[in-house]
Amino acid sequence: MTALSNEDSPVYIRLRATIAAAILRGDYRAGDQLPSVRALAAEHGANPLTVAKAYQSFQDEDYVEVRRGVGMFVLPGAVERLRLAERETFVQHQWPRIRGYIELLGLDLADLMAERV
Repeated sequence: MTALSNEDSPVYIRLRATIAAAILRGDYRAGDQLPSVRALAAEHGANPLTVAKAYQSFQDEDYVEVRRGVGMFVLPGAVERLRLAERETFVQHQWPRIRGYIELLGLDLADLMAERV
């Protein structure tokens, strides 16, 4: 899974990307509680089952734990492990497409990095 998604991605992937970005930004740190399924669904206009599916992916990958009757919490070390996983996904799957598009448009990577396009 990846923090970068596009409009063509399934809703749960886009929600997962939103949550992953929030964790990586530090909006949610180790020990912090994530918004409830219902709250996140209402915030994003999504079906609660779709939000639950996005959250389940974080649980399956041991980034969060569920405390029955309390909520979902970010586990210690999750930020670092998530960052490594997202980097690997980016380098293997997204960077080749981005690099190809840069080349197709005749853009200079150094200029892009300096924001002088």
